[in-house]
Amino acid sequence: MINDETRRKLRELNLAEMVNGLEQQQPDTVTMSLSFDERLQRLIDYVYQEKYNSKIQRLIKSARFRFPQADMHDLCYEGRTLNRELITELSMCQYIDSHQSIILQGPTGSGKTFLSCALGKQACLNQIKTRYVRFPDLLMEYGDASLIQGHQKKMLNKYGRIPLLIIDEWLVSDISDGELYFLFELMERRSDSTSTIFCTQYRKEDWVKRMDEGIQAEAIVDRYAYSAYWIETGTMNMREYYSRNSKL
Repeated sequence: MINDETRRKLRELNLAEMVNGLEQQQPDTVTMSLSFDERLQRLIDYVYQEKYNSKIQRLIKSARFRFPQADMHDLCYEGRTLNRELITELSMCQYIDSHQSIILQGPTGSGKTFLSCALGKQACLNQIKTRYVRFPDLLMEYGDASLIQGHQKKMLNKYGRIPLLIIDEWLVSDISDGELYFLFELMERRSDSTSTIFCTQYRKEDWVKRMDEGIQAEAIVDRYAYSAYWIETGTMNMREYYSRNSKL
């Protein structure tokens, strides 16, 4: 049995999981009968798994998903145009390693947000930092940052470095010239170095119009709308579908 001083030192070294693992081993006669090397291996496996689980939970919490419970196994494919093989491939997160992006396009209620959160959670499970934000909230944050000198640059640096950024309700709000310049700078920093998931109601031909058809708007569209994985989520209203099935 380890003494209190050893417990204190382990916790100070951020190894509280080792304390718990050792205490779990003590009453287990089978484990205690193993050799030192075997017990140490089991202990290290336990500590590794606990630290991994803690990191994943921190990543999921910091991502601020709209649907933190979203899971790839809960996706509905019945009656939808979703390509199961492609979605499965994307769930492996290799597109993030390749700095590719995804556009989920469909009407309100077609499951874009749920799918984006499920893909985002897969990234977290692969220990990839992820952040979910609604487009209107992103513009509001930019507006607040504009009031304080230097905060716009800090905001660009913060969002520009996130390996996977999910922007929900993309282009749902009208955009001012200042906001368009901010989006241009943000997408310029993220292009070819990070991955972005856009959830939008608008088809690619409507993107430039939503951004007032300027050069910066064309540059944003050119960087994403033609090279990203374009996934149409279909016309089925998923809220209605799940509500109807929950009553059966």
